Amino acid sequence: MATLNYHHLRYFWAIAHEGSLTRAADRLNLSQSALSVQLGKLELQLGHPLFDRSGKRLILTEAGRIALDYADTVFQAGDELVSTMKGRPVDRRQAFRVGALTTLSRNFQLEFLSPLVGRADVELIIRSGTMRDLLAQLEAHMIDVVLANSAPQHDARSDLRSHLLAQQPVALVRRPRAEPTAFRFPDDLRSQPILLPSLDSEIRVGFDRILELAGVRPIIFAEVDDMAMLRLLARDSDGLALVPPIVVRDELAAGLLVEVCPVPNLSETFYAITQKRRFPNPLLGELLTRAVKDK
Repeated sequence: MATLNYHHLRYFWAIAHEGSLTRAADRLNLSQSALSVQLGKLELQLGHPLFDRSGKRLILTEAGRIALDYADTVFQAGDELVSTMKGRPVDRRQAFRVGALTTLSRNFQLEFLSPLVGRADVELIIRSGTMRDLLAQLEAHMIDVVLANSAPQHDARSDLRSHLLAQQPVALVRRPRAEPTAFRFPDDLRSQPILLPSLDSEIRVGFDRILELAGVRPIIFAEVDDMAMLRLLARDSDGLALVPPIVVRDELAAGLLVEVCPVPNLSETFYAITQKRRFPNPLLGELLTRAVKDK
């Protein structure tokens, strides 16, 4: 393959960051037609389209996202060279972009990402959101993986892949009592208030089904759609809380909370959701391989 034309790469880089041929042409003081021709030459040399056209919008393809990462690195290297020559060296790092459901355990996220935490050559970018928003970002190549506690619905032709990372038990926890008494599940839930995840949670759906079959209507103290907030409320209230123990691992170890009883036949699953790509982030492979070995 012929040597890469870095003028073409810079033109592409400007278009990608401006999101428009018009704005990029104004920035570079070129005509739109000339800029379009240069972009076409780069796409021809690389053998892949770099943008999808949606009306007047330009949306990066998977190859375009990869090319932009490299272009960012190339032109950042130029800035770093200048900084180094002026006695201000800059570290170079590879980005790894993660999307996580807002309801997902922070402890689980940290456990999954621990091989990358603290690495000088890796920049972790973590975004929270709903499943719909995160899957849209995954499809747009804006993130490398979605961490969730349920697998999205998809058919055999879908590019989505759901990797089961772990299954964690679910338990009732609360602050320790001076005179603990034996807890009868589920009968005692008729008289003791409980903190629950919101109805969007898979474990809440399973828990409600168990109580419905037992004919028990609980006294709901609060419903929370954020596990971090549920963890704090469990520490600060006298009620029971329905959580996977991994969520309150530190509180259990410190004695701030105690496990009252596991909930039979109920567990929370953790998934890494990826999209089939021709150019996957190599860091993702490292994490998935480790997670499979640890299962």
